[in-house]
Amino acid sequence: MKRLTSSFYLYLLGPNFKNNKAIKANIRILQIIDSLEAGGAERMAVNYANALIKYTEFSGLVSSRKGGPLLEQLDDEVNYLHLNKKNAFDVAAVFRLRDFVKNNNVTIVQAHSSSFFIAFLLKLIRPSVKLIWHDHYGDSEFLNKRTSTILKMTMPFFDGIIAVNQNLKKWSIEKLYFNNVIYLANFATIEKEVFPPTILEGKAGKRIVMLANLREQKNHFLVLEVAKKIKKKYPDWSFHLVGKDFNDVYSRKIKNLINDYSLEEMVFIYGSRQDVGAILEQASIGILTSKSEGLAVALLEYGFHKIPVVITDVGDAGLVVKNRKNGLLINSRNSDLFYNSIVELIDDDSLKIEFGNELYKTVIENFSETVVIKNYLNWVQTTILK
Repeated sequence: MKRLTSSFYLYLLGPNFKNNKAIKANIRILQIIDSLEAGGAERMAVNYANALIKYTEFSGLVSSRKGGPLLEQLDDEVNYLHLNKKNAFDVAAVFRLRDFVKNNNVTIVQAHSSSFFIAFLLKLIRPSVKLIWHDHYGDSEFLNKRTSTILKMTMPFFDGIIAVNQNLKKWSIEKLYFNNVIYLANFATIEKEVFPPTILEGKAGKRIVMLANLREQKNHFLVLEVAKKIKKKYPDWSFHLVGKDFNDVYSRKIKNLINDYSLEEMVFIYGSRQDVGAILEQASIGILTSKSEGLAVALLEYGFHKIPVVITDVGDAGLVVKNRKNGLLINSRNSDLFYNSIVELIDDDSLKIEFGNELYKTVIENFSETVVIKNYLNWVQTTILK
């Protein structure tokens, strides 16, 4: 999709940015992410790169270690570079990054998750560049176990930190002793269409989807426990697990349990997919069973597509889902509670429609690209480029 005029998007940002060509020219931002696999941090790196091309003179994205399917979602006008970094101290990769930054007059580098380290190395040889660390740490429910030694060593070279939930913001202030920390919610966008689209198994109107990579944090075992109970009462409903399959021990346990529980005709695994919109158009209910999250991009995508949800209350999920107003928020990972909540939606079509519409309103009003980018650019203008 081609972008609208920059003046239109600057108008949306308000009087601080409208017609201010000097500010616009000074904001030349590069996103750095380790890979373009379909994860939450990776999606947000792409979302920021795509969004900022509308508001700034330059927007770029660098994948440091590997590419991935999300490259297909990158706007054609975003400048892209793959570094093919071999290890943490790959000097050649750092100099390739420096040349890219220099040639494009990049003023700000926004490093997502663990890519903060190569951004730090860049700063040593390109001291004029401003650095932002975007913290997407998924285990925000277990921050007491998070190591901070390397972060404490490198963060003095950074100019700002973006936290995707309030727990992470507090952690950066208290553990890293960093002052310029802002909480910015993740946001959902319309992805490019992918052909041919994914066609889900199961019966139309009776599909439950979970968008989550097959990682232990996502707790797919709870999904299987619930599916086993749903099968007894609603055997024509089905579960659809969409997310990267790492083919590891966790993945094998999931597949073994599907067989052990005789769920082969009810639970389907699709791996990583790029046509999330097409998939959610076929879904009746969206679920997340995570043990921990920052702010799940999947939840925002459910809302963006008016999908009623049942999710665990982790991370900042409670800022999006107001229990029994726009979805069902479960404060326990008890399979009976989760089962009962799904049954409530299965049995009440009007409730599904009501929750889907209300969640959509919440996402558009509070977690849309325009809202988040306005706050982001105001913060950049007042604290990073001061």
